[in-house]
Amino acid sequence: MSRLLWVSLAIGAAAVGYWLWPAAEDSPVRSSPVNVSDLLRGDNSAGYARATAPRPFSFPKDHGPHDDFRQEWWYYTGNLTSAEGRHFGYQLTFFRYALAPQPVRRGSAWATRQIYLVHFAVTDVRAGRFYSEERTSRAALGLAGAGAVPFKVWVEDWIAQGEGAQGLPVHVHAAGDAMAIDLHLNSTKPAVPQGDDGLSQKGEAPGNASYYYSLTRLSTQGSVRIGQETFAVQGLSWMDHEWSTSILEPEQSGWDWFALQFSDRRELMFYRLRRKDGSTDALSRGVIVDNRGGIHALPASLRITATADWTSPHSGVRYPAAWRLNDTAEGLSLTVTPYLADQELNHRFRYWEGAVRAAGLIGGQAVRGEGYVELVGYRGSTAAGHDTQERN
Repeated sequence: MSRLLWVSLAIGAAAVGYWLWPAAEDSPVRSSPVNVSDLLRGDNSAGYARATAPRPFSFPKDHGPHDDFRQEWWYYTGNLTSAEGRHFGYQLTFFRYALAPQPVRRGSAWATRQIYLVHFAVTDVRAGRFYSEERTSRAALGLAGAGAVPFKVWVEDWIAQGEGAQGLPVHVHAAGDAMAIDLHLNSTKPAVPQGDDGLSQKGEAPGNASYYYSLTRLSTQGSVRIGQETFAVQGLSWMDHEWSTSILEPEQSGWDWFALQFSDRRELMFYRLRRKDGSTDALSRGVIVDNRGGIHALPASLRITATADWTSPHSGVRYPAAWRLNDTAEGLSLTVTPYLADQELNHRFRYWEGAVRAAGLIGGQAVRGEGYVELVGYRGSTAAGHDTQERN
């Protein structure tokens, strides 16, 4: 959804320590990740802007930050292939979280009301390996931040930066101990406003919504490094940009988000909001983007059935691990399968985000494609039981 996306952290003064605490293997933060869905409620939202009505997007301004809202994220995911046919998925996501609704005067150059976190992950399909790292920093002394003209969002030297006057194409770069990406992304379709002209309502209460747009088809070229080996790659990426102050309500437990790109140049995005009783929330939504950029809304009635499970050896959480998407009225019937089951990010907060492949029918026409799925709000070992999708 992120897309949902998606993702906030702790509140108030406690959040500062939480965000900036070192994520060493033996740290208490790493051993007890926060569930993302717990951080997206409407608590402590006084003084922040709320998403309450549709608004037109203006670019390049809206590529940049919206500091009057409490949280924001820029999501880049993609499937890439080398000349030798080696397949990689990647995710580079920047999260901004406001610690106060208004600037506070302080004398220190370290003072800030904005904290940034970035998640970086690479899936090496042939090797069957998933790598992920995170960084956190305050928006002070140039360590992290975001800007609109020119577009730039960064945490230290992990960066997404616009190379043109309208914020496109975008250069994304991140390098960790085990992996690195250096990619250039250029959109081949207009931005897609999600929801009601960009207002993506997630809860019944006014303001439990986000402003949300997607770049659903970004041609991508560059390089991926695994260990000491570097591969020239090309493929497709997807970008979501979303900002809000609160989203989820008490009876909503999380979401399953699908972003799929097909070989006939169509794309599908659908997020299923899950309720604690296991049902699908009526505010679940999605779109099909046709080969010219036209948008067709998908209804909440789209049926998502989990057909396999996977239990994380890292967290003990049980996730869905394959799906069927069906809607008879749309002539839609798709199977979606992860390239790897183990694509769980298990850092300061925990969720599953991974590269997938898809095949089936849209509008009665055969399609094949790739994309990303995000699973948020699964807890303990309950994912395949009460708190999950419809089961066979």
